Amino acid sequence: MSQEVLTTETNRRQLQQIIAGLSDGVILLELDRSLLWANEAALRMHGVNRIGELGNDADEYAQRFSLRYRNNHTVPPENYPISRVARCETFSDVLIEVSPVSDPERVWVHSVRSMVLTDREGQPESLVLIMSDVTDWANAEQRFEKTFNANPAPAVICRLSDLRYIKVNPGFLEMTGYSRDQVIGASTYELDVLEQAERRDLAIERLRDGATIPQMQAELRLPDGSSKQVIVAGQTLQLNDEGCMLFSFVDIEPRHKAEVALRQSEERFAKAFRLTPVPILICSADEQRVIDVNQAFLETLAYDSDDVLDKTVVQLAFIDDSAARTRLLTALEKTGRIDRVDVRVRKKDAEVLECALSADTVNIHDKSCYLLVLMDITERKRTELELVAAIEEVMKDASWFSRTLIEKLANVKKVNSPQLPSVSFTDLTARERDVLGLICEGLADKEIAARLKLAPNTVRNHVATVYSKLDVHSRSEAIVWARERGLFSGEWRPKGQR
Repeated sequence: MSQEVLTTETNRRQLQQIIAGLSDGVILLELDRSLLWANEAALRMHGVNRIGELGNDADEYAQRFSLRYRNNHTVPPENYPISRVARCETFSDVLIEVSPVSDPERVWVHSVRSMVLTDREGQPESLVLIMSDVTDWANAEQRFEKTFNANPAPAVICRLSDLRYIKVNPGFLEMTGYSRDQVIGASTYELDVLEQAERRDLAIERLRDGATIPQMQAELRLPDGSSKQVIVAGQTLQLNDEGCMLFSFVDIEPRHKAEVALRQSEERFAKAFRLTPVPILICSADEQRVIDVNQAFLETLAYDSDDVLDKTVVQLAFIDDSAARTRLLTALEKTGRIDRVDVRVRKKDAEVLECALSADTVNIHDKSCYLLVLMDITERKRTELELVAAIEEVMKDASWFSRTLIEKLANVKKVNSPQLPSVSFTDLTARERDVLGLICEGLADKEIAARLKLAPNTVRNHVATVYSKLDVHSRSEAIVWARERGLFSGEWRPKGQR
């Protein structure tokens, strides 16, 4: 063996010893495409124990291992890194997925580069394939990619080095109407996600410094020329060993439209409230404290706004009868509304007006309130009373009227009388009247049974019948029904005990 050959063999053994312990995988090829040697790392990255299991040459390697690019496209055998280096090509950072043909479920991700070693004359002498196992990194990136794409929050990612977008998720495309091609590769100057941002200068400064951008409202320009109100925030991250900025968004356009609609609705309500000629008062539902009144209320009741605002309805005492006021507020608290109840309203100068009061529950600035509407019916009441008085006077001696005319006059009197439910006290039996009277005294069923010397079940049956006839559902409602008709104003005594 010549000295030159011996030196070459010695150098090769020394080279193999040096690279045997490297964490990177190394495969050496001869110029005839045969596989000469591989270190332990390269064997491990292919799931084999011996060089022969990789194949005798580049062609056998292609038969034993299936390669795919990261976009899941199959790598043709002539483009396998081992085939390319066998053609004396040099390349770097080729990312591929490697699977044994016999076990396609096993997958490694390799980052591969090549080296072509030359002799003194510059001719290729040895071919080297160098690979690193980036499976863990690739899996983490794949998980990030899936999470990024599945995230319902719209998001884009730009490189900090050139401020160009490199990723966009479906949420952003759906929200804006952009296509993926319109976003990927575009710069932040072409697609400005910080346009009209509340603190744009701060956001731009943070973007340049690669620092977190706090949440702020901004305006996204859309492909059709319109815009959308959003909340945008930026978070730095490392992607493929490059500094990037993840922009995430919240679409507040629906909220913005709702706020505009609410504001317009409130403006319409305010105008109607101010301009209506009918007196209106708004008070809180919890304390019945006056929040606002319209001009018609002030003029009709002769109050100044300072006399009314922030007072409670009880303190204001514009409803003349305190008992009627309590009943009205109790009914309003229970049912949420009142429809045309006749009340006597006292003006600031002590004059009393006959009014029909209607009320309903409204929500103002997320607070439950009562809206009270008064209609002055003083003149109508006066006219009705005069008409009823005239009818009663005429009907004192109606012998010369026909029966039909008398009935018509009686009907007129009935129509112009206060509207009460059709049921009458006389529709109750004597025993039912006794039971109702004792209910108004506040007695329980057992006490009523003892007072009337009846069985408790009999009393319960009478109470149920009274409720049904009066169309009420509780003792308090029955008491209100009786008091509104002036019944049992004194202490009630059952028949036979008076």
